[in-house]
Amino acid sequence: MTPDTLFSLQGKTALVTGGATGIGRMAAEALVQAGARVLIASRKEDACIAVAAELNALDAPGHADGFGGDVATKDGIEALVSEVSNRTDQLDILMNNAGVTWGAPMGQFPHEAWEKVMSVNVAGLFELTQKLLPMLMKSGSADDPARVVNVGSVMGEVPMGDGAYSYSASKAAVLHLTKIMAKEFSAQHITVNALAPGPFVSKMTAFATADEETRERVGKSVPLGRVGRDEDIAGCMLFLCGRGGSYVTGAVIPVSGGINVETAGNIFAEAF
Repeated sequence: MTPDTLFSLQGKTALVTGGATGIGRMAAEALVQAGARVLIASRKEDACIAVAAELNALDAPGHADGFGGDVATKDGIEALVSEVSNRTDQLDILMNNAGVTWGAPMGQFPHEAWEKVMSVNVAGLFELTQKLLPMLMKSGSADDPARVVNVGSVMGEVPMGDGAYSYSASKAAVLHLTKIMAKEFSAQHITVNALAPGPFVSKMTAFATADEETRERVGKSVPLGRVGRDEDIAGCMLFLCGRGGSYVTGAVIPVSGGINVETAGNIFAEAF
C-alpha cells in the first residue's frame, strides 16, 4: 500500500463545522487536497463561501462548498442537518470543530459564560453528531469506517484555566465524550477520535498569535519551541480520516508541542 493510498480521500464527503477560520480552515484545505468534497459551515456564511472559493482555486483534486450553519441552538442544528442532507446523501467524515470561548479572571467569571460555552462546545457537538449518525452509519463499513474527529484542546487535558474556565471544562468534556462515542459507535463502523491542540493561529487565539513577534514569544513557552502550523493539523486529519487510521478509535492526539506532558520542574535539581 502506497502513501497515496493510505491518505487519499478521493470520493469522500466531509463536513467541517467552524471551517472558515483557524484549525477548521487548516483541516478543510487538507481534506480538499486529499480529494474529498468538503462542506464548510459556520455562523458566518459569507466567510464560508469565500473560503470555499479559495480552496476551489487551488486546483486540488477535491472540492469545497461553503454555507451558513449554527450549532449553538437546537433549531440551528436542525437547519444545518437539513442543509447537509439537501447537499449530499453521503457523509464519510464529520469534524466537530465549531467552538467558542470566554475569558475573565477568577472572581469575575460570569455565570452566563458557562451556558454559552457548554451549549456550543459540548451540547452542540453531541447533538450534531447524533443527528448525523444515520448518514455516517450509511457510509461506514468494517473495512472503511466513517470518521468523526472532535476538536478538544490541551486545556482539556492539563489543569490550565488561564481565565477560560468554562472553555477548559468544555474541552475536557469533549475528550471524554469522544471516548464514550468511540465505544458506542464502533459497532456501527464509525471511528471517533479527537485532537487536543495547543496554540495555533486563529481568531480565538488572536491575542497570542496575531503577529510574528507574539507568536515567537508564545512559542518559547511551548516545550517544542513554537506554535502550531497548518501541516500539523493536516497530518493528523489525513491520518485519522484516511485508510491508515481505519483501525484507530477513541484516541486523543495531543497536537500541542508537548504541553500535554509538561510537569513540575526538577524538584531535586538544587540538591546537586
